[in-house]
Amino acid sequence: MGFIGPKRWYDPPLPLDELPEVDAVVISHDHYDPLDYETVTALMKRGSMKWIVSLGVGAHLEYWGVDPSSLVELDWWEETETKGVTFTATPARHCSGRLYPSLNGGKTLWSGWSIAGNTHRVYFSGDTGFFDELVEIGERLGPFDLTLIEVGAYSSPARDVHLGPEQGVRAHQLVRGKVMLPVHWGLFGLNAHGWTEPAERVLVAAANNGVTALSIRPG
Repeated sequence: MGFIGPKRWYDPPLPLDELPEVDAVVISHDHYDPLDYETVTALMKRGSMKWIVSLGVGAHLEYWGVDPSSLVELDWWEETETKGVTFTATPARHCSGRLYPSLNGGKTLWSGWSIAGNTHRVYFSGDTGFFDELVEIGERLGPFDLTLIEVGAYSSPARDVHLGPEQGVRAHQLVRGKVMLPVHWGLFGLNAHGWTEPAERVLVAAANNGVTALSIRPG
């Protein structure tokens, strides 16, 4: 995040240089947490890969040195395929721009993602508030074996652009998910709630609604 943003509370559980071969990188939007310059430049050094991003986000990557021929920018409901996996950009309720609250927002898109292989499907919500099209995502692209739903940073004034725990569980149900993995919590101190609160509330809401939810090591 650099000198103008918060520092991570945890190191990544797996260093970038220990990752296996990377075929594709998927980026939801261009805020500083999902689009980190140092991570992008480190991944570039690993060799050729496809960069699948929301509409307009590719300009950042091209400016940083990513080969334009490896960039795929998608609008909502558009898709691309690589190595037998189909990536579909899905609607989300959020905002864009490198600064937040944004002084240069609205020029790039924000998305969730459906990632579908031959036998399994995954839904990643991206950063989003609650919105009606979650039902349509489930109908058109589900059911999903796994959902990665953002559940943190939901205190005012961010409550309209982040789901939070209980709405996150409801979103999982609406997209027709089987197993829910809560994400976007416990890494940066971006909101007023306690850092463990999102995961704790997700587990309670999941149990109350018959949803299978996972809790993994932060990082």
